[in-house]
Amino acid sequence: MNSIAAKPAIKVLLVDDEPLARLRLRSLLEACVDPRAEVVAEAAAVSQAQAWLREHACDLVLLDVQMPGPDGLHLADTLRERSAAGAPAIVFVTAHAEHALRAFELDAIDYLTKPVRRERLQAALARVAQRLSERAAAQAQQRQDSPEAADGGADVVVVSDRGRLLRVPVVEVLYFKAELKYLTLRTAQQSLVMDGSLSDLEQRLGDRFLRVHRNALVAKSAVRELQRHAPTDFGELDGGDGSAGEAAEGWAVRIAHVNEWLTVSRRQVAAVREALAQGGGKP
Repeated sequence: MNSIAAKPAIKVLLVDDEPLARLRLRSLLEACVDPRAEVVAEAAAVSQAQAWLREHACDLVLLDVQMPGPDGLHLADTLRERSAAGAPAIVFVTAHAEHALRAFELDAIDYLTKPVRRERLQAALARVAQRLSERAAAQAQQRQDSPEAADGGADVVVVSDRGRLLRVPVVEVLYFKAELKYLTLRTAQQSLVMDGSLSDLEQRLGDRFLRVHRNALVAKSAVRELQRHAPTDFGELDGGDGSAGEAAEGWAVRIAHVNEWLTVSRRQVAAVREALAQGGGKP
């Protein structure tokens, strides 16, 4: 019992347009014990799932195929374009068996037909856990064999830019900002577009960076000033995802070297103040 409890739960995103189907899956997942699973979010449409995945990470997407608008196969296809290290596993859950071949072409781990039995779901979770374990082992080996490990653990972010790979030292990064499908990495000299998620970067970079908004991760050393802003202050302060409403009035932080302002969500104002008080924003 203790060994089971010690294992981290598989983080699951449920995507199904039927609320009752999501409720049943949630109940079945709660009954699965080895490996355990935790529902971290639900989506009733592919567009909702894509919006959530731009800002969050999960281990597994339990995905219906036929839904209004873009279908589950479309979402799986877009997720396959992510790097293998950042893409969640896919398990399709559908009432229609005819899509199984296409599902496995999209590297789905399993294909469950409704009504789903707990034993069948448990077997799918076991396959997901095995995939996660293999991925973690491969990443550990890659870190051990990487040039960063060989030169004493140099801390860099690798960016693919128009056919070339750039190694950007983390100490040069001022902020990361989520914009539609991509991230912008900003240094004092340039802006670079990269793949990935802010949640993954936040976990990797630790307390050197501060999540000031759902769309922005800022180096504490780059924080210069926190100021309340009115709708006309500092030009347009857009949330980066088209949601200018929150940015219309509230707080903003000034970024060193580039003198740019980024929106600060209300619940992060105290954290930014603390970073300034601790000297994170010294010139």
